[in-house]
Amino acid sequence: MSRTEAPGYRERLLAAAVSCLQEKGYARTTARDLVAASGTNLASIGYHFGGKDALLNEAIAGAFDAWIERTEQSIFGSNVGTPREMLERAMTALVDAFAEMRPMLVLCVEGYPVALREAVLREKLAAAYARGRQAGVDMVRRACAELGIEPPFDAEVLVSVLIGISDGLMIQWLLDPASTPDSRQVVDALAALSAFLGPA
Repeated sequence: MSRTEAPGYRERLLAAAVSCLQEKGYARTTARDLVAASGTNLASIGYHFGGKDALLNEAIAGAFDAWIERTEQSIFGSNVGTPREMLERAMTALVDAFAEMRPMLVLCVEGYPVALREAVLREKLAAAYARGRQAGVDMVRRACAELGIEPPFDAEVLVSVLIGISDGLMIQWLLDPASTPDSRQVVDALAALSAFLGPA
């Protein structure tokens, strides 16, 4: 770190990036916006991240990781309970929190089109999804161990499907909140679908 570089600049820049992304979006956030919001200087962006886009990409990837951590805490923050109760807690953390997390959701969704054109961000988001899947698999295995049962399914496939449901509902909610089912409706629908399909 240079003599003129104050401690904490990296964290301040990341916090500023999240704030600017939520307020202005990816395309409209400038390096000067980031400097003004963080109280740092232009050289700090290059020193810590190599450039503005790398800083914004890091902030978006961090938003994905924060959501994963929040979900895990929601599921295991109380007694394990039944599989349905755990699924309800997971869906509550993923779905019922949309209104509270709207700025962060917009930030995440804005990252998708950028990632289609920028390999670095695409790799970061793919890695975030991989961490999310692994965290979900670990949660499923931990839950089954605490319940004393063997998982009756491929845990990674189940987690990928639940992530797909959550992501789809997130986009639907951002466009039309009134028509988006809540966590209990989602769990009821999944249970009804399972009963309708019957044994494999």
